[in-house]
Amino acid sequence: MRPYLSGLLLLLFIAPASAQQTATAGLSEAGLERYGDWIREEIEAGRIPMAEALIYRNGEIGYHQVMGQADLNTGAQLDKDRIFHLMSMTKPIVSVAFMMLYEEGHFQLNDKVSRYLPEFKELRVARNDSSGVAVATDPAESEITIEQVLSHTAGFSHGLSGTKLDNEIAGALYFRPQADIAARVTTLAGLPLVAQPGTKWYYSASPDILSRLIEVFSGMTTADFLQERLFDPLGMEDTGYNIPAQNTARLVTNHEFNDDKLSVARMQLPSSGNAIYGGTHGLYSTARDYLQFCRMLLNEGELDGRRYLSRKTVEMMTANHVGDLIGNGWGFGLGFGVVTDVAATNVLGSEGQYYWSGAYCTYFFVDPKENLISILLSQRSPYSGHHSDMMRQMVYQAIGD
Repeated sequence: MRPYLSGLLLLLFIAPASAQQTATAGLSEAGLERYGDWIREEIEAGRIPMAEALIYRNGEIGYHQVMGQADLNTGAQLDKDRIFHLMSMTKPIVSVAFMMLYEEGHFQLNDKVSRYLPEFKELRVARNDSSGVAVATDPAESEITIEQVLSHTAGFSHGLSGTKLDNEIAGALYFRPQADIAARVTTLAGLPLVAQPGTKWYYSASPDILSRLIEVFSGMTTADFLQERLFDPLGMEDTGYNIPAQNTARLVTNHEFNDDKLSVARMQLPSSGNAIYGGTHGLYSTARDYLQFCRMLLNEGELDGRRYLSRKTVEMMTANHVGDLIGNGWGFGLGFGVVTDVAATNVLGSEGQYYWSGAYCTYFFVDPKENLISILLSQRSPYSGHHSDMMRQMVYQAIGD
């Protein structure tokens, strides 16, 4: 066991759901024990600092455990209802909010973005990714559409690939001062695309455009729109771009994994004073809050007698919009990744499962066929796709009916 895991009670377990809840959820006690054992092993090996795992199936929370430390420096144990950085798990929430405005008739999916944001009228495409943002460019062969923005096929980048072009895109968007989301989106419009619109799936900062359009269509900030239209009615009491002072002690610390060692990250994002209400990242939340959001989606856009989206809109959002641009059984809808072929993915699941994750190792998926939601939250960078696949493997093997 590593030194920072020595001492008493380093793994704190919330008692699992009662046997009756587990049985109603159609989960196997032995399978859930294996899931918990895997998480414990990851913590003891120093690959993640903590985890909160929640499985909801057949209308019941069949499993809910927390393990590990919320902060390795202080030794504070993780407990229930801690607040996590969602990072890119912000994207599905903002996409849902945006599609609520679609249902109100503010736009159509084939509309050109420049109709509402003129700065996107004449975009240019980089000829290579090795010359930075000053690269030679060609004019975009078509204007980007709202559907392309939602499905990450507009040609934008997120600045994550490590190329010189992507590094400079990330620097321009996230490491230079931006007053608000309008300023960040204006910056994005002035950067070169990495592909011609509609030709590639490229994970991107395009959800920030959605946030800006929410402001244009609603006349509200995205923060206010989300609060009024989603968070308050769904009972997501601890979700937002800023954490109230009385709750900051509940924030889980981010950690970094370098050279096979885990430590508190040198950079911790501010929990207050955030004024850029992004679509890419920025929200804080809890496992229970995010479950409310997922339950609404699993219930085809309705929860506790209130409808947020129509069943047909949820169907469209969770259908594959990108054909074979990703491949290997994976597709993408309007704000969500989707599974199109389980055999091709080589990971347990169902066709029609939709999902996403966040840079600090937060993960969720919704499986309508199995009436199932899985949430796994940690706080570690860099992102680990391995833990995403293993969560699926462990959750699906625990189905016992």
